[in-house]
Amino acid sequence: MSETCLLNTALKIVVGSTNPVKVECVRQGFSRVFPKALLDVQGINVSSGVSDQPWSDAETLRGAANRAASTQQAQPDAEYWVGIEGGLDVIDGQLFAFAWVVIRGTHLRGQSRTAAFALPQEVAALVREGHELGDADDIVFGRSNSKQENGSVGILTGDLINRTSFYTEAVVLALIPFINPSLDFSAPG
Repeated sequence: MSETCLLNTALKIVVGSTNPVKVECVRQGFSRVFPKALLDVQGINVSSGVSDQPWSDAETLRGAANRAASTQQAQPDAEYWVGIEGGLDVIDGQLFAFAWVVIRGTHLRGQSRTAAFALPQEVAALVREGHELGDADDIVFGRSNSKQENGSVGILTGDLINRTSFYTEAVVLALIPFINPSLDFSAPG
């Protein structure tokens, strides 16, 4: 583990969203990796620079990376800047949901993707008509603002996995380069 994990130090972490789910999953993920640190986790509004509902793995990753970079530009005094972007992709005709997490530090960058899960046709049809996933969920399941609560994954699993826990694992995985700073996680070439 990194020396930072062992220190009782303050860490300022800025999340590129004010969505309480995204802020909380970052808090939980960093708490697991840096259990002795005093965490100051803040969310700010920044643009993803991609469509409101990203439609591919690549576009979703780009949105998370853009959020992390914009957050760093807006609040350069932090130690970490986090972008989280949920997206959709069609695989063999079925619509799948997932998210990317990008974490920037002063000298390192980490990224990870959540697992993906299939969406029911009732939700997928509304998304294909132009609704964002959270709005489609609200329509199909008679909810209001579910994307700031348990999200699709919580609704579909009966809260066995909610949106916060779904994203928290990816936050921890995106912190791998920070946990192992002596290893090289840069892209080859």
